[in-house]
Amino acid sequence: MPGFPTQDFLALVPVAILTLGALVLLISEVFLVSGKRGYQALLTCGFAAAAAFSAALAPPSGSVFGGQAVTDGFSAFVTVVVCAGLGLSALVGAGWLHARNAERGEFYALAMFGAAGMALLGMSTDLLVAFISIEVMSLSTYALAAYLRRGMRPAEAAFKYLVLGAISSSLVLYGSALLYGASGSTLFGQLPNGRGSPLYLAGLGLVAAGVAFKIAAVPFHAWTPDVYEGAPTPVTAFMAAGVKTAAFALLVRLFLASEAGSAGQTSAFGKILYALAVLTMIFGNLLALPQRSVKRMLAYSSIGHAGYLIVGVVAAGVAGAREKALAGLLFYLAAYSATVIGAFAVVGALERRSRGDQEPKDAWDLERFAGLARRRPALAFAMTVCLFSLAGVPPTAGFVGKLYIFQAALGAQLYGLAILGILTSVLGAFYYLRVVLYMYMRPAEGEAEVGLVSPALSIALAAAVAVVVVFGVFADPMVRLAQAASAIVM
Repeated sequence: MPGFPTQDFLALVPVAILTLGALVLLISEVFLVSGKRGYQALLTCGFAAAAAFSAALAPPSGSVFGGQAVTDGFSAFVTVVVCAGLGLSALVGAGWLHARNAERGEFYALAMFGAAGMALLGMSTDLLVAFISIEVMSLSTYALAAYLRRGMRPAEAAFKYLVLGAISSSLVLYGSALLYGASGSTLFGQLPNGRGSPLYLAGLGLVAAGVAFKIAAVPFHAWTPDVYEGAPTPVTAFMAAGVKTAAFALLVRLFLASEAGSAGQTSAFGKILYALAVLTMIFGNLLALPQRSVKRMLAYSSIGHAGYLIVGVVAAGVAGAREKALAGLLFYLAAYSATVIGAFAVVGALERRSRGDQEPKDAWDLERFAGLARRRPALAFAMTVCLFSLAGVPPTAGFVGKLYIFQAALGAQLYGLAILGILTSVLGAFYYLRVVLYMYMRPAEGEAEVGLVSPALSIALAAAVAVVVVFGVFADPMVRLAQAASAIVM
């Protein structure tokens, strides 16, 4: 490949490490003579940590591969968050899979392949590279959603996720073709050359719709709660953290590129995102209110959090608020990843294992959490911390993330979005605190199960709670890192 120096390939070291880890786990299954596979989760964490360190310590080299990708603080931050989510999800999955006799190297290999696609998506500055990254990420998560083949719910979740992914990929690919016809290039930086033409507007709208499917923005959220509920709980945690982080990284780069040279005027893309933010915040929280299934409630609440993140993206389109908006967005993604994995870890610990690895209908009902503070005080405390963070209660990381997002919206004079975000956050506090009420105030009916907690799950929960509390009390160092990353991407 002439014209590509060695430095360009060195930029892909984090992706290469994750891919190598996946191959090592696949090959190790061939030579495995015993049923002990406890090392696989630890090996996954090791490769994830190596990829994160390589991304964090590598000096930013700017554009690589002719501008098709970029290595900067923004991509490094995204890679670190994705790898951290991968490691925590692997620890959560270790005990969960072992209890169902389903722990295999293929599970962790697929997760690492997916994380490699997510990291590459955070580096993408070209529509074709972004499409390839989306496919690598999506194909892995399709398979992970159907990992427990004997259950009906995982099969249904995988089928619905496959349909959603096919629609999303089709929209992105067709929109990319239209944008190429309008601007003559697939590079993000060259897309504004076609600004003003109907072809450009149609292509940008299609690509935006395709990305909206990935972030589960309303009205593109169809079947997302079904997928989250039906997929194995460790997979749901990984998707909620990793896929959302990578998709928002793509959305930020695409939006900032389309806004370049707009002379402060609100673009059509900005208006679309504004409408998506309003719909997503309102309906994501309203639909979560009546849910008695905690897992499904967390799925709907993830839609609401996507709305808050979209507010940050819209605010980033205003030059005066761009730095704070991007820093708040990155901080929010890091805090949300740790929080949602911690919450799903508790949900997974309380699931009842039944024949055929299929959970009963009431596996995630609120009644399962009744009296949890007496039966499992540590689990109840961890769940409470995570729910407080999701609700934006100080002094948690979720509160700091929302504070920065809403401050950026006010600085960008997006008063309507800021007020709506605060109101919907108050609405969301109702269904989050309802779970806390059940854990501490409602006695368990009959003889309740105590749940299964493995050492790996305990480590993952402790790490998630530590991140939520430390980022909430001592947020300044992480905020500074997010500001440095956002300054580079600008």
